[in-house]
Amino acid sequence: MSSSTTTEKRIVVLGAGYAGLSTAKGAGRHHAVTLVAPEERLLHRVRQHETAAGHGRDWPAIGELARGRRIEHRRARAAELDLDGHKVLLDDGTTLGYDTLVHALGSRTAWHDVPGAAEHAYAAERAAELDRRLRGTDRPGTLAVVGGGATGIELATELAEAHPRWQVRIVATGRVGGIYSPKARAHVLRVLDRLGVAVHEGATVTEVTPTGLHTTAGPVDADITVWAASMEPHPLAAAAGLAVDDRGRALVDEYLRSVSHPDVHVVGDAAAVTVPGTGTLRMGCATALPMGQYVGKLLDGRTDKPFAYKYVAQCLSLGRQDGLLQLVRGDDSMRPTVLTGTAGRLAKAAIVAGVLAALK
Repeated sequence: MSSSTTTEKRIVVLGAGYAGLSTAKGAGRHHAVTLVAPEERLLHRVRQHETAAGHGRDWPAIGELARGRRIEHRRARAAELDLDGHKVLLDDGTTLGYDTLVHALGSRTAWHDVPGAAEHAYAAERAAELDRRLRGTDRPGTLAVVGGGATGIELATELAEAHPRWQVRIVATGRVGGIYSPKARAHVLRVLDRLGVAVHEGATVTEVTPTGLHTTAGPVDADITVWAASMEPHPLAAAAGLAVDDRGRALVDEYLRSVSHPDVHVVGDAAAVTVPGTGTLRMGCATALPMGQYVGKLLDGRTDKPFAYKYVAQCLSLGRQDGLLQLVRGDDSMRPTVLTGTAGRLAKAAIVAGVLAALK
């Protein structure tokens, strides 16, 4: 059943990432929407590696992207949820009432309780700060990227290409690019080798210090450490009393409504969404944007069908001149087809451009 009605409702959306902004734009066609997010501009998360390497730019203002919709942008953070009273307490001391709440606060880099990580490493969210640090250092040194998944690979290749005098290493608990097909992983390793990136696999980080890493495979020197480990959902859902899974992601039904509080929709990385035939969706832009678009249509009365989703591809930037597009099955398992080099780079660029176009 649809959660939409023909009467206007007070809709509050928490978070202006891919999921939150697309929800607000869809629902804001015919309803008044309050979008709560402290940022002035879109945080174009899939391009953080470019920002870290000095290639980033100011992305569109949220107000610009919300133009033409009945959206009020409140530049604040949600501090507390009163689910029984249908209220959101903001960090500026004000309170918002709602008829329908959309939780789209997403995820953040997880430190995994590793000693020294939060104190001595740059999380991917601090990309602009990392760029300033690298540009402000006259003497090149060693830089270690912790994480062998997509974020770590994109950061390592982009940084190595932008700063060739630095010795870049990538450190992974498992295999770097191990989620991809053998052909795709082999290409990733060739690019890392071409860019002079040292690969440390099977090395779980046990401590981060100002001068490097302690790992299960031995020490790794690093003047700068970049932390690109897995993500964890924003803690507000669990703290407020929404039903969550063992990772803290809100449990939702087929309409992306909280199973414990059906007047709350949860979209993006904060939601544990299981789709028949596809499985439990992974965190990322590829799933967050469709979720937001769906709930926006649902609240606007333009659909009454359950949420459906199938994967198509995964893509990687590998510096300015290379990229990878890995075709996948609907359940996200790897197909043998891979585009690499210029074709992969252009495919990745087209997908990223499509994300921004969808938000506009």
